Amino acid sequence: MNDIQPDVVASPAKRPSRWIAVLGFILLLGLGVLGGYQSGLNQRRAAQSTVVFQQLDEQYQLGIQAMNEKRYEVALQHFQFVVEHNPSYLGVQEKLTEVLVELNITPSPTVTPTPAYTPTPDLRGVEEIFTRARQLLDAQDWDGAVSNLDSLRKSDPSYRAAEVDGMYYIALRMRGYGKIIPPSQLCNDINLEGGIYDLTLAERFGPLDSRAEALRTWSRLYITGASFWEIDWYQAMNYFSQVYPFLPNLMDSSCMTATERYRYATLKYIELVWSLGDYCTAQDLYDAFFLNFPSERNATAYPTATQVYKYCNEGGAPTQTPTP
Repeated sequence: MNDIQPDVVASPAKRPSRWIAVLGFILLLGLGVLGGYQSGLNQRRAAQSTVVFQQLDEQYQLGIQAMNEKRYEVALQHFQFVVEHNPSYLGVQEKLTEVLVELNITPSPTVTPTPAYTPTPDLRGVEEIFTRARQLLDAQDWDGAVSNLDSLRKSDPSYRAAEVDGMYYIALRMRGYGKIIPPSQLCNDINLEGGIYDLTLAERFGPLDSRAEALRTWSRLYITGASFWEIDWYQAMNYFSQVYPFLPNLMDSSCMTATERYRYATLKYIELVWSLGDYCTAQDLYDAFFLNFPSERNATAYPTATQVYKYCNEGGAPTQTPTP
C-alpha cells in the first residue's frame, strides 16, 4: 500500500507593498512636473531673449534706414538704444561711429594732463591695442576699454580716429551711467560726481541720449540739494522736490534716496517754521505735506503736527509762568 503523500503547496511569493508602488508613482509624477517646469522656464527665457533680440534688431534696422535717408539725428537715437541694451551687438559700434562722423562731431583727441611720475610706456603696436580695446568694449569692461583707448591715442592720435572716437563715446557713456546706477545695485558703489564727469566726457564725442542726459541732470540736482543738508533746509527741500518725482530711488554713497531726503528735509523745514512761532503756516505746511506725501515714516511727526494745530487755533503756545 503506497503511502499517499499530501500535496505540497508552495507558499506564494511576497508581493511588493502597494505603498511602494504609490510612492514610486508620486516620485515619477514629481519628476515629470519638475521637468515640465524647468522646460517651461527655459522656453520662457528663450522667448524673452528672442523678443529683446527682435527689438534690438528692429532699432538697428531703423537706424540703418535713417542713415540711408540722411536723417542722422534719428539714426543716432536708434543706435544709442541698441548700444545701451547690448554694446556688443554686431555692427552697431561701426554704425554709431559713422553717424558721429556724419554729424561732424569728431573732436580733437582727448588731452590727458601730464602726471608727475613717468608712466610705463605701452610698447604694443597700435593695431594690437585697438583690438584689445574692442575686445574689452565687447566684454563691457569700460575701465579697461578707456585705458586701452588712452594708450592708443598716446601712441598714435590719428590711428582710426573716427572709430576710436565712437569707442570712447560708448565706453564713457556706459561707464558714467554705471557709476550713477551701478549694476551691483549697492549704494556704496555709487559715484555721482564720477558718473557726471564720464557722461560729460562722452558728450565731447557725440550728443547724449535723452536717458543719459536726464540722469546727469537729476544727479546734479541731487548733489546740489545735498550741499544744503543741515545748512538750509528750505533749499534742500526745494532741490529734492525736483528729483524724487522723476527718479525716486536716486542716491549717493550715503544710501539715502532722493525720496527720503525730500521727506526728511521738508519735515525739518516745517520744524524751523513753527520754532519761529509761525504755527499756522506750519500747520498749512504739515497738512499739504501729509496729503501729498503719505508715508508710514511720517507717523513720528504726527504728535508735533497735532500740537502745532492746537497752538495755531489757540493763538500760540501757552506762556510759561516763571517759578519764584
